[in-house]
Amino acid sequence: MAVADVDALVAKSSALDGHAGRNTTSVYTAAEIFPMLPERLSTDLTSLGESEDRLAIVVEMEVAADGSVSSSDVYHAWVRNQAKLAYNGVGAWIEGKGPAPQRLAAVPGLDGQLRLQDDAAQRLRALRHQRGALELQTLQSRPVYAGDQLTALEEEVDNRAKQLIEDFMIAANGVTAQFLAARRLPSLRRVVRTPKRWDRIVELAAGRGERLPADPDAAALSGFLDRQRQKDPLRFPDLSLAVVKLLGSGEYVAEAPGAAAPGHFGLAVRDYTHSTAPNRRFPDIITQRLIKAALAGRPSPYSLDELGALAIHCTEKEDDAQKVERRVHKSAAAMLLSSRIGQSFDGVITGASDKGTWVRIFQPPVEGRVVRGFDGLDVGDKVRVRLLLADVDRGFIDFAR
Repeated sequence: MAVADVDALVAKSSALDGHAGRNTTSVYTAAEIFPMLPERLSTDLTSLGESEDRLAIVVEMEVAADGSVSSSDVYHAWVRNQAKLAYNGVGAWIEGKGPAPQRLAAVPGLDGQLRLQDDAAQRLRALRHQRGALELQTLQSRPVYAGDQLTALEEEVDNRAKQLIEDFMIAANGVTAQFLAARRLPSLRRVVRTPKRWDRIVELAAGRGERLPADPDAAALSGFLDRQRQKDPLRFPDLSLAVVKLLGSGEYVAEAPGAAAPGHFGLAVRDYTHSTAPNRRFPDIITQRLIKAALAGRPSPYSLDELGALAIHCTEKEDDAQKVERRVHKSAAAMLLSSRIGQSFDGVITGASDKGTWVRIFQPPVEGRVVRGFDGLDVGDKVRVRLLLADVDRGFIDFAR
């Protein structure tokens, strides 16, 4: 897997580095994309564009028949992308639901390469699942416009092409973390801690006739989710969303050489970093610099204290970006619902705390706050709610039970 060498153009302590370090992430809203790096870099010079030679960091992995990574290497390379492809077109072709996209068919041997990659990715996914990685399915939607007019929220559909990239990224992130650890360099780890609200996850399972252990167990939770997906696929996204909320957010932490970070509960792995998207995430640029130091036999370009401060900063900025994305998405959703005040909807509770109770209705897939009749509600509860308010300017959507 090749990742553009962003550090080659965004040098540490440069003005560009300061700009990226303040942003730390690109922000994706219904109205506009706000890139972490200037557009000339993010969409061109630090992107593996078609028919362009680009400097890259390559994570080479050999995937065994059982889905394990039997050997790996990390090195510099020049990379030339032979074809710019789209997820939906490739996904339909892999799944036998559509013809090969034009660019795919135009490059000799590319079809066989993609088939091989798909097979390897599915093996990686299967082994992760066996080890307890959680296979969650949350409903994601994107706004659909006719000119400047918002007309709908369209559900994003998963496919094998998206899974292929996701599986390779997860594997590459694990290899990268192990590569740095083996060379005694510190790293910036991506962690999802053991869930504090495991007791509520146990209650959700009990409400569906299943029993989970009293102590957090990723493998047990994975098995429960797999059975629920097969038993009730239509409602599985609702259960997934409740579990995601109860697992809690991911965060960045600095790991010293030889130490043990908390690991990633959702992926059931200990060694995990973010390294595959340096043109839109600052932690990935940091990781690139650590990799390049390791390859050159140089000491870490960051002290452990610096990495610790950057971990806190990047986590905070990621949370801020997600709040902005949710806010703009809510304004788009409020715009769609503004003509439906007083109507009733079925939904599922997605958040319940002293700060408020939140519900996601099924059609359209929109989240809002329950401002009346929320006593006794908890994450995962199914409810019937009535729309009270849809404030486009503030992105407020209020419901009554």
